[in-house]
Amino acid sequence: MSINRKAKHNMRKKCYSCHEKESHHEKDTNRCKGCVCNQLKRLQTQTEVDLFLFGGQVIEDVIFITFDQNNCCAFFNDPETEPGSTIVVDCQDIQAIRFEAD
Repeated sequence: MSINRKAKHNMRKKCYSCHEKESHHEKDTNRCKGCVCNQLKRLQTQTEVDLFLFGGQVIEDVIFITFDQNNCCAFFNDPETEPGSTIVVDCQDIQAIRFEAD
């Protein structure tokens, strides 16, 4: 019976990109951890926010563009301070988010 289990265990699917067992990617699926990262995963695009970064810096009145769960980067536009610019912030460097009132 234990021989069968080992055979099943060794027959796991292989990763298409690196040809190793798929289970090695499990640790990467939840790389972006924390309250702010979880909020950004669900945040609607074009939402205006203020960002409070670790270290005390505040980035105000930016527009959320997208969130990349593969590298934890959050992308924002800054239409007031620097029109046309994009700000890229690691979600794990953001201490708090203020959602702007309509």
